[in-house]
Amino acid sequence: MKTLEVKLPGGVYPIHIGAGTLDSHLAAMVGGIATELVVVITSRTLNEDCPQHVRHAVKALADLPLRVETCLIPGGEENKNMHTLASIYDRLMELEANRSTVLVAFGGGIVGDVVGFAAATFMRGIEVVQVPTTLLAQVDSSVGGKTAVNHPQGKNTIGAFKQPVGVIIDLTMLETLPERELRAGLFELIKHGIIRDPELLEYLEQNAEKFGGRDWKFWEEAVYRSCRVKAGVVQEDEREGGLRAILNFGHSLAHLIETHTGYNAYLHGEAVGAGMLFAAFVSQAMGCISGEDFSRLRQVLEPLTAPIMLPPLGRDGFTKLLMHDKKAANRTINFILLDQVGHAFIRGGTTPEELWPLFQQFLEEMPGVLRVGDG
Repeated sequence: MKTLEVKLPGGVYPIHIGAGTLDSHLAAMVGGIATELVVVITSRTLNEDCPQHVRHAVKALADLPLRVETCLIPGGEENKNMHTLASIYDRLMELEANRSTVLVAFGGGIVGDVVGFAAATFMRGIEVVQVPTTLLAQVDSSVGGKTAVNHPQGKNTIGAFKQPVGVIIDLTMLETLPERELRAGLFELIKHGIIRDPELLEYLEQNAEKFGGRDWKFWEEAVYRSCRVKAGVVQEDEREGGLRAILNFGHSLAHLIETHTGYNAYLHGEAVGAGMLFAAFVSQAMGCISGEDFSRLRQVLEPLTAPIMLPPLGRDGFTKLLMHDKKAANRTINFILLDQVGHAFIRGGTTPEELWPLFQQFLEEMPGVLRVGDG
């Protein structure tokens, strides 16, 4: 079992990583801050597919002198919206929650984002504990305090910063995680190595045969190193005033994919995988990295991808979708590139006009990663 600390001006919070952390840390963390009510919020999908996990979380809190309630919300990226957020508010009002109430976000990244946003806004702010149950959420959305819901015209466009009081990563939750979800999470692990920690990338390359297994020692080390990267960046730039934007490596195209396919065709990690390959491709095309470096990254990423099919998308649609990206300003975006493996940088003032021909070339050279339908 490993523990990291995220040290921010507003306080310090721990990230506990290991097999069995739910039993060893959840009650102590919640009991230290809640006085009357704790609400475990999870998705109906998780509750139906793996009810034992939800029972486990509730049981871990059973000995506390608190009222423990649950709230079920719809799963799926298409339900990461204001309607779902309102349903949480309704449930909290029904339970007579107040400012001393603590929320437990128990689920994947969608649950963590929506519940985090609810915590940031209900009663002008209440506390939340993040308990991510997918690999993607464990190494990405649960750490750093960025919370949001989607608008039909843009992903994560409505949100707030809300740091949790702690993050509990119980690796045994991965036992029931579908292979597709596990693979989607791997892209974020790999991303942290590509942009900030070449030793993490090398560790993953050397242990690629363990990606589909349940070697907890491997996963503990990999998740720990990945969270260390995320925590380090967040500590330097909590509210994305500069450096933190490098965590968006691959996300401009990923958000375009998710928005253009209605948020329900591909997992976030799958879209990020294609987006990272495109960002690496652009980095090579602009002379920022060598062909050898691009080939190395392609060798790591491409075997994990599955072909993504986009609806028909012309130049105007491409431009419109990029400009709805929340990082867009003055008809340009901050596009994240690499100048070497292990170091990303922010290229401000990038225009859709620059990226469109490279996007076309990418489609031609990597049809096994991304295709656009002909209608």
